[in-house]
Amino acid sequence: MTHVLTGIFERGGKEEIMSACSFLLLLSISSLCLNANPGIKVKITEEGLHFGMQVGLEFLKQRLKEAIFEDWHGEDTSGLSGFNYTVSKIRIQHVQFPGKSLFLIPATGMKLLVHDASAIATADWRFSTWLLRSSGKLKVCLTGVSISAAAKVSKDEDGHPKLLLENCHGNVDGIDIQLDDTSRWFYRLLVNLLERPLRNNFNLNLCPIIYSEIERFNAELKQHQNRIQLDAFAVIDYSLVKPPSISLASISVDFKGAVYSALNRTQLSFEPDPFHLPNTRDFMLYIGISEYFFRSASLAYYTSGAFDVSIEKELSAYFRLTTETFNNIIPTIAFYYGVSNPVMMNLTVTAAPVISLHNGRFLLDLSGSMDVLVVQTNFTTNSMFTLNITAKTHINMIIFEKNLIPTLCLDSFDLALAHSTIGFFKASIMKNFMSYILQKGVIPAVNVNLKDGIPLPVLDTMVLVQPTITMYQGYLLISTDAKLKPTNIWKHNHIRTF
Repeated sequence: MTHVLTGIFERGGKEEIMSACSFLLLLSISSLCLNANPGIKVKITEEGLHFGMQVGLEFLKQRLKEAIFEDWHGEDTSGLSGFNYTVSKIRIQHVQFPGKSLFLIPATGMKLLVHDASAIATADWRFSTWLLRSSGKLKVCLTGVSISAAAKVSKDEDGHPKLLLENCHGNVDGIDIQLDDTSRWFYRLLVNLLERPLRNNFNLNLCPIIYSEIERFNAELKQHQNRIQLDAFAVIDYSLVKPPSISLASISVDFKGAVYSALNRTQLSFEPDPFHLPNTRDFMLYIGISEYFFRSASLAYYTSGAFDVSIEKELSAYFRLTTETFNNIIPTIAFYYGVSNPVMMNLTVTAAPVISLHNGRFLLDLSGSMDVLVVQTNFTTNSMFTLNITAKTHINMIIFEKNLIPTLCLDSFDLALAHSTIGFFKASIMKNFMSYILQKGVIPAVNVNLKDGIPLPVLDTMVLVQPTITMYQGYLLISTDAKLKPTNIWKHNHIRTF
């Protein structure tokens, strides 16, 4: 490389220098992208993959039953008795996959093997020669059906996971054709005639159906939004940072896992730290959500003003705040405001809450200010005093359906007098009152904003089964099994085969 750059500078070619710089810049950018750490990790274990295979084959069974086959036509003009035939209304009635297995191909994808499968199909037939015409119904029993399909796991240009069918082979070993009773007199002739073309047509259609299923699955993944508007305040980025990683025992998917302000998306000033999911296989699915994700959410909600609360609005169901409310706590107020005036209390968070995950707890430290104002008879406001507040809280997490629901809980808080127009007083005398305000007004108001929770990066067709949440140093881990929504197994559009 040194000799190349020396040669370029010796020649003094500006275009060559620009090309070299561009090349080096691209290398730097590529290196940064390849080394990007995820905010969320998902690991699918062997048990989860086995479940996925079972679900996929159930889908395939139903798709085969719903498949609309083109009519098959044939003719034989050899000999004196030329004939032609048509097989129409071909429908698969029954499918069994007794032998099946799924193998992961490290760093590439996966391979599905099906053997000794069987199926029963029905159809109408028509047969004609120069001498006669006849028609009826037939039943075809297929045995020894085998499918071998390998797919590469990748990602599309928008950051969605994607499957690419790399190779596929399907074969029908045995075929038994049964005609209805009305056609018994020339049964053997028609059976011999139809056996080979029917076998060939079924063979030709096995892999196109697999391809169609993969395309359907990719379309479903593409419809799964990777940028989700949480609420009026925040947007989550669930795009992949790199293609899924495949080992012999699991598939790992790394998501961007960042939250941005819905009002003003700016690049985050901090990067996610690397973290690793535990090497356990007790569940089908593991979802690791890093501290980076929650820090970005904290910043997004702070910059969007979601933490700012109007206290008198939140406490209106309990009592009406007036200067008289404060007289028993701060007697000097009576000297400044003899008449009972309405009071406003505005809480403003002055910095993004600080989040840390460790020792099995989700901790959140808040800093803010509480401005207490008097509303005059002409509706103007005067500030009475301002308190600085630092609060230590923790968050409890539950999973409801496919959402992670946080609940904010107050642990402790400290007060300091920042400003006063009613004379100096010790902020500690407001402790009990502010405890009530925080517990009855502020915390419930924040939890209302959090009630919809965080949608987890799983498919809409999945149901999480007995998920558990564990806090580790720097990340939260969800361990869960999964099942398919029963109503979604049979919802498909008809497919055409040729």
